[in-house]
Amino acid sequence: MEVILRQDIDKVGLRGEVVNVARGYARNFLFPRGLADEATPARVAEIRKLEDRRARSEAKTFDEAQSLAEKVGQIELRFDVKAGPTGSLFGSVTPTDIADELWTKHKVRVDRRKIGVDTIKRIGRYQVPIELFQDVTVELRTLVVPEGGELPPEEELEAMAAAEAAEQAPPEEKHELDLDELDAATLAHDPKLQDGALEPSAEDVAAELPADDFDRAVDAGGSDPEEA
Repeated sequence: MEVILRQDIDKVGLRGEVVNVARGYARNFLFPRGLADEATPARVAEIRKLEDRRARSEAKTFDEAQSLAEKVGQIELRFDVKAGPTGSLFGSVTPTDIADELWTKHKVRVDRRKIGVDTIKRIGRYQVPIELFQDVTVELRTLVVPEGGELPPEEELEAMAAAEAAEQAPPEEKHELDLDELDAATLAHDPKLQDGALEPSAEDVAAELPADDFDRAVDAGGSDPEEA
C-alpha cells in the first residue's frame, strides 16, 4: 500500500515521500508509531505542491550551482543532540534534517535526495557531499555535537566508537580446552580412567608373564592372555 512518510526511515524513504510498503508493515509498525500516514489522493496532491515549491528554489543551471557551491562551502552546520556516553545518538540526523537546516539558517535549498550521507547516528565531524547540479558537488561541514557540550578530539571520538563496537560484538566461542579442563573431560567420558588407571593391554600383560606361561596361554587358544 502507499503511505506518506512523516520521518526519514532507513531503506524506506525520506520524510514527505510517497512510498509503497507491505500492508502489514504499515498497519503494525509505521502507523502505530506515527511514522507514516495513508497516502490519500488529497494528501498526495499537497505533497506534490510542496515539492514543486521547493524545487523552484534549487539551482537550475550549471552557473547557479557553481555559485551556490561556493556559498555552501563556507557553511558549517551544527546539530546539538542528545547522546550517550559512547557517542551514540538518542535519535539521528537525517538528510532531511540537513536540508531543512540549510534552508532555515542559510536560505539555501538543496534536493535532500542528492545529499550523499546515510542517517548519522554518532556525534562527530562530517563532510557531507551534496550534488547541486550535474558535475557540481560540494562538501558541507557538519558537526553533530552532544547536547550541552562540545565535540572531543578526533582520537577520543575514535576510541569511543571502538569501545562501543567492542561492547556490541558477540562473545567469541571457546574452541580449545585448557589442560585441566581436558583432563576432567577425558575422565568424565572414559569410565576406564575414573579408577585412576588404564586397563592393561595384552602387550602389558604378556610382558609380565613368564615365557612358558604365555606360550601355554596361546596354545590353549586364548588370544588374550588374561582369558587363559
